[in-house]
Amino acid sequence: MKKIINRINTIFLEFEVMILHLVGIVPCHYFRRFFYRLGGIEIGKGSTLHMGARFYNPWNIKIGEDSIIGEGVVLDGRDNLIIGNHVDIASEVMIYNAQHNIKDPNFCAIQTPVSIEDYVFIGPRAIILPGVAIKKGAVVGAGAVVTKDVEAGVIVGGVPAKQIGERDIKNLNYKLG
Repeated sequence: MKKIINRINTIFLEFEVMILHLVGIVPCHYFRRFFYRLGGIEIGKGSTLHMGARFYNPWNIKIGEDSIIGEGVVLDGRDNLIIGNHVDIASEVMIYNAQHNIKDPNFCAIQTPVSIEDYVFIGPRAIILPGVAIKKGAVVGAGAVVTKDVEAGVIVGGVPAKQIGERDIKNLNYKLG
């Protein structure tokens, strides 16, 4: 019986993911934002979600004010995913908060939250892995794979991501939208 219930839950979850994916290709920002909110995503005032964004378990995803989610971004809500205010996430970024434990003989799933603080920029095709915290004003370079926390004002790049510079974050006060 438990197996049947799990199968039914999976079907409903996959149906919701499919509906949100279809909403993502509609060329009207207001329409997409309305249906994403119905799907459980918390979206702050002035935030923009471009076409083609994909979401898993949307009820655990919170997006702050005046943030931009680029085209083709993947946001994983299997655990909490918190995106701050004035965050710019470029095209085709993938943010995950669940993975399998490759050292476990049962290959069990591990879920850990991801947080992205205010004024962060994440470059195109970067990958953010589970459990990562990206602090205020940090920059993640294009194509970087972030496996560890990124401190405030730090610029990281590469695979795996390493510090390549710093950003002056004392007076960050810009608007994206």
